[in-house]
Amino acid sequence: MKDRTKLLLFIIVFLVFYFAPLQGMNLQRAILEAFLMLQEYAREHVLFCLIPAFFIAGAISIFISKEAVIKYFGAKANKVLAYGIASVSGTILAVCSCTVLPMFAGIYTRGAGIGPATAFLYSGPAINILAIILTARILGPEMGIARAAGAISFSIIIGLLMSVFFKKKPDTDEELMAADTGSGPSRSLTQNGLYFLVLVFILIFAAWAKPKEAIGLWNAIYGIHWYLTGAMLIVLFIMLFSWFRKDEIKDWVFSTWTFTKQILPLLFAGVLIAGFLLGRPNTDAGIIPSRYVAMLVGGNSLFANFFASVAGAFMYFATLTEVPILQGLIGSGMGKGPALALLLAGPALSLPNMLVIRSIMGTKKMVTFVALVVLLSTIFGWIYGFLFA
Repeated sequence: MKDRTKLLLFIIVFLVFYFAPLQGMNLQRAILEAFLMLQEYAREHVLFCLIPAFFIAGAISIFISKEAVIKYFGAKANKVLAYGIASVSGTILAVCSCTVLPMFAGIYTRGAGIGPATAFLYSGPAINILAIILTARILGPEMGIARAAGAISFSIIIGLLMSVFFKKKPDTDEELMAADTGSGPSRSLTQNGLYFLVLVFILIFAAWAKPKEAIGLWNAIYGIHWYLTGAMLIVLFIMLFSWFRKDEIKDWVFSTWTFTKQILPLLFAGVLIAGFLLGRPNTDAGIIPSRYVAMLVGGNSLFANFFASVAGAFMYFATLTEVPILQGLIGSGMGKGPALALLLAGPALSLPNMLVIRSIMGTKKMVTFVALVVLLSTIFGWIYGFLFA
């Protein structure tokens, strides 16, 4: 960062704190809400969602060869296979817009093409089976079907468009393969596959949320999810001591720490800002009252759908919280089209998510990705509202 830019930032920060009316109750409440949201985020998501995700990202970086990533997700990979896997990944992971980031970083830095990587980035949090079931039960079956269809198609469309917009890569596939000079794995392909499967199961079971509505199997799994998590951890430790060398474990931990220190500070900063602006879900304690949002998303105009998409893109939704929030907004007059637009943009994006994406793939790619999500959500929501209003 240039000294002139630093000086400008110092001046802006100074002026904000010099003139800010900190005695105002609304501002004080919004500041408190920012820290309450960060506390809630730390308690509910960091330990059981982000930490397992960071370990998965570290494992991808160390134990999956660049050749394998390039073969299945690189520029010359089979497009049907690459986008097919990436577009349905969310049905397995069921993670939020922040938890998917370490895994995206791991795949992208190992040489995955920008198209399949961003398809995975969108689909990871957007195509959550439990969230889609809850959407259908609470907001109507047509909304649930539209959400599933929109999310799957969006991931493919966004990935394809990103690959068209950013064809040029800094390295060729051959150069990336040549750069992978690490020692070979001490395990078979089956052992590596089982290892990653256990890591994914730990993430899934540790982050398993209790649904608001009674849904047989999901409630049953929630009742035993800590036992399942503990069992998977025992299996993981057995694998580590039986199949892995000490230097491999050390490299895995170091890689995990690298992703953690790169991503976590930006996430915390983004959560603070989001909490200050909009408050926690269902609290209406941010500096921007939720009633203003509801007023702007009534009906089915293109502006209402666009505003809902933008608002959803900047808000942070923990997994499954978007459904009850939308239920309240619809009760306050929100149109069906804008509701779907927010469902398609909100879970896949957030302000913390954008900050991290920018650090991973640059400002230009981040802005393009966000713009595509917002634009497609706006159009799809407007069409849905026109058909089902």
